[in-house]
Amino acid sequence: MAGAQTTEQGDCSRFREEPPPHCCRTDPEVVDFLPGAAYSKQTPNCCKGGVLSSWGQNPANAIATFDVTVGQAGISNSSVKAPTNFTLKAPGPGYTCGPAKEVEPTKFIDKDGDGRRTTQAIKTWNVTCTYSQFGAGRSPTCCVVLSSFYNSTIVDCNKCSCGCQDNSTNPVSCIKPNSPYLASVVPGDSTNIPVPLVQCSPHMCPIRVHWHVKANYKEYWRVKITATNLNYLMNYSQWNLVAQHPNFNNLTTIFSFRYKDLNPYGTINDTGMMWGIKYYNDLLMTAQHNGNVQSELLFRKDPATFTFQKGWAFPRRVYFNGENCVMPPPDAYPWLPNDSHRLSASLTIPFITVWAALAFFLVHV
Repeated sequence: MAGAQTTEQGDCSRFREEPPPHCCRTDPEVVDFLPGAAYSKQTPNCCKGGVLSSWGQNPANAIATFDVTVGQAGISNSSVKAPTNFTLKAPGPGYTCGPAKEVEPTKFIDKDGDGRRTTQAIKTWNVTCTYSQFGAGRSPTCCVVLSSFYNSTIVDCNKCSCGCQDNSTNPVSCIKPNSPYLASVVPGDSTNIPVPLVQCSPHMCPIRVHWHVKANYKEYWRVKITATNLNYLMNYSQWNLVAQHPNFNNLTTIFSFRYKDLNPYGTINDTGMMWGIKYYNDLLMTAQHNGNVQSELLFRKDPATFTFQKGWAFPRRVYFNGENCVMPPPDAYPWLPNDSHRLSASLTIPFITVWAALAFFLVHV
């Protein structure tokens, strides 16, 4: 093998060759090398430690591959069959592997030499494993909260955005933060468990994204965005957040996050991708550790398009790790205060003053 290794060698006593095969099991479990391990300079796209980034964050870390030699030297090609029944262990459902397709035999660099000698596999197959959001589950995994400085209303996630509380199941689908049973159901050293255990809420989403219109300046306006992990059994390493808003073409400063503009339609620049800074906030911890990441975005105003009316300051779409987050209905957005009553009051004051003056004059006459 090159670029990965099996967890067990198995029983290789029937093989007399030296060195013995890397693995003699018919159902080997293959794991990726940790970064910096052997073969890292000899096999492309190896040694990611099982953690992959999105293509937008880090293209070099978005693909992981390894090579396997099946069979032994001296065995005829006809006796070597394509491997079957691939199972990909992942931090959640939605991952599938396709059939093995035969390609040109792989050549391996001899690790005991000076890097110029190669050995060749008898046969090589490619297996492609993919992730599907629909295969992972029909229920969404995140929702969006909206608020603003000009309105005290906080528009929370829709009820049952990602599911509804079901206390009849065993175990229950959620748990309260102050529950005395929290420590017993959440092991301290266990993360990345497929089945979520979320904090009890009306929306039941593992991830909550809060978009807050924070301030308004003469030439700029400011937004605070916060992603909160409400899952007690899973953290998110190398997470990413994508938001769509027409003012991303005039984004001037972003704090605490990395940023990349996405232009799927070429001329339209209304979508931005954000992710954490390495060793600072690229790991979104579990709900047990009050996991959240936040940043502020400073936009320059375009006089031709800028407005706070009709919910323009809020995003059109929000995605977390590629998952489409549930947005509140447009009619629930925080609206600008209605100034009509203030205007009416300001016009009424002069009339009240005039009538009071007339009444005072008539009484004294």
